[in-house]
Amino acid sequence: MSQISTKELFKVWGYVAANSFGGPAGQIAVIHKLVVEDKKLISEERFLHALNFCMLLPGPEAQQLATYMGWMMSKWKGGLIAGGLFILPGFLSILALSYVYVLFNDLSIVQGLFYGIKPAIIAIVLAALYRISKKSLKNTFYWILAFMAFFALFFMNFPFPLVVIGAGILGVIYGKFSREPDTLDTNNLEMPSLGSTIKTLTTWIGIWIAPIFLTMFVFGADSTFHTLNLFFSKMSLVTFGGAYAALSYVAQQGVEVFGWLQGGEMLDGLALAETTPGPLIQVVQYVGFMGAYRFPVALDPLTSAFIGSVLTTWMTFAPCFLFIFTLAPYIEFMRGKKIFSDALSAITASVVGVIFNLSLWFVLNALFLKSTDVKNSLFDFSYPILSSIDLIATGVCIIALTMQFKFKHGLFTILGVSVVLGVAAKMIL
Repeated sequence: MSQISTKELFKVWGYVAANSFGGPAGQIAVIHKLVVEDKKLISEERFLHALNFCMLLPGPEAQQLATYMGWMMSKWKGGLIAGGLFILPGFLSILALSYVYVLFNDLSIVQGLFYGIKPAIIAIVLAALYRISKKSLKNTFYWILAFMAFFALFFMNFPFPLVVIGAGILGVIYGKFSREPDTLDTNNLEMPSLGSTIKTLTTWIGIWIAPIFLTMFVFGADSTFHTLNLFFSKMSLVTFGGAYAALSYVAQQGVEVFGWLQGGEMLDGLALAETTPGPLIQVVQYVGFMGAYRFPVALDPLTSAFIGSVLTTWMTFAPCFLFIFTLAPYIEFMRGKKIFSDALSAITASVVGVIFNLSLWFVLNALFLKSTDVKNSLFDFSYPILSSIDLIATGVCIIALTMQFKFKHGLFTILGVSVVLGVAAKMIL
């Protein structure tokens, strides 16, 4: 594939960034339509191979896919342009809306806005689940994998890495007995040099960890900034399956362990991310914003919140560039290896279970006021107390689901109607 000009790179990825609403499913669809279908810059086989690999990585698969596609077009320059532009609109939007949230959240119209969006998110996530499952669950084996992943995550609270690794192993075993044809384009595959790999690795590790040492030196190891740096560095390494997989982990830690925000505020942050362009994982920027605002470090809360927002974004996305620029040459080299493709296909199927797990978490937090925990030697999950159901939020959710699945309305129409209903409910009640 020939490289394209810098101007064309900005044009292509600027378009993708401006239209990357609705979470990873919608963003992947936008990338596919423009890069594969319209401009034919990447083949279908190479796109799917890259997508499966990005789903294997910890972090936001849509942003990593954009970076990978940019790297394929023009190496590191293309990767930086594609991955950077994918992040920028969401970062600026979330930053502005976070300030609006902390400054005006006591107003009924703002509260109503988020009250209406929360139930609509359930419909959006279920739509993403439907689209991904259609492409990923190719036969009974992959359906079983998806169910096993959901059961292990929701009912047994298994770690995401364990679920992903287990799915990959089962995929390899299944592939030994499968006769499915391998249609990947495997021409001109070369082993990358060790020297270039070491240079890339050390460069991006330095870029990633520099703020950790800087904030520790300036503000101290006990500061909120340092805690945010360490937590989101860890998050970027241990959360698999993209944004949907990461959110429940971030919500649990941010709410229950660090006290940066409350459960309802976490859903409000997700609503912010759903209504802005860019990766859904950008919600962690809001979490960092709220943590630094609530626990300011030698600065006024609004300035502290800005720094927390920047640091959280840095810690979340710097590893993505590290993974892609370091591993993409090897992934391209391994495209012809059936064992690798089998593992990635199984991991893609398990992500369906991950998303369904998140869908139930949304339902529990958006439609019910109270829940009960079940914890014993085998199970660890929560279920709602039915009598605590929020009837208005449930009604908004049903309307959003009907608009999504029956009438096939777009994202902004669904969110707009939900916002109007939420604002009306808060102003009347």
